[in-house]
Amino acid sequence: MKFLNVLLPAICIVITSCTIAKTDYEAEINNETTEYFEFEEVTRTTSGDYTISIEALNGTLYKGYNEIHIKIFNTQSSIGLERADVTFLPILTDANGNKSSCPHDYNLEFVTEEDYYLGYAVFSSESNTTVNWQAYIGFQADSESFTINPSITVETQTNKNLNMTAFTGNDDEQYIIALVSPQSPNVSENDLVAGIYKYNKPEKPAGNFPDLSQYSYSIVKDYNLLLDPRMPEPSMGNHSSPNNQDLTQQNDSLYHGVVNYTMTGNWTLNFILHNEKGKIIKGTVVPTDFTPGIEGVKSELFIDILF
Repeated sequence: MKFLNVLLPAICIVITSCTIAKTDYEAEINNETTEYFEFEEVTRTTSGDYTISIEALNGTLYKGYNEIHIKIFNTQSSIGLERADVTFLPILTDANGNKSSCPHDYNLEFVTEEDYYLGYAVFSSESNTTVNWQAYIGFQADSESFTINPSITVETQTNKNLNMTAFTGNDDEQYIIALVSPQSPNVSENDLVAGIYKYNKPEKPAGNFPDLSQYSYSIVKDYNLLLDPRMPEPSMGNHSSPNNQDLTQQNDSLYHGVVNYTMTGNWTLNFILHNEKGKIIKGTVVPTDFTPGIEGVKSELFIDILF
């Protein structure tokens, strides 16, 4: 009886504390995640007889991974420019005038069926009063070279399922991991897709701006991204889930795996990144202890998501 007298109040305290903590984060997920499928125009500009249109999902560029479509057509004939050599270079300028870039497709591929040039950009920061982005686009038409550099706006990514992280690896190289999908996960096993990129350190001083050698990124090849998803909220005890699969590179150059979300809420995707030789580039093992009432320990390399 004495044992029950002690146990029952303790249970009440645990239940109450879990309910309070759970209520706090459940209020955070009341906003429904919007999933975008349509590409719309972000901006357009004209150079000579040609109009250049940049398109993205929802007509918006976000911090993180963006698939980009560029359409070029003759304003006199309304005929699209096909199979030209089109280049795309996003440039960020900070308050001090320093310039940098982000992972991107420089030489764009022409998609015949849709009449656009396909690329991507992983914007590393949002536009604001001290930071601005420009898209340097080059192409040839009618034996003439064209170069334009329209300003573009990069918005905050409100969908945390598409978050990204930038870090310096144990090899002293600069990396970016960006989530590509799913936009709107389910309480189930979800195909998880991410891009992994590395900054190519310039070997020579900068030439005439924009010197591509100063702004070059490469897609990381044949690495492995080990995955350990957890719910770090104190009420969740940092528990994991079964049937997850590490991310490996596929033919589209992106990294594919499986993440099993057993409920909605705050999740942390804990990672350990291995290079092609199995050496750890970044990340640490997460303890397996169930820790109710204590915020969960995260890997040295992680991305928080919320759905």
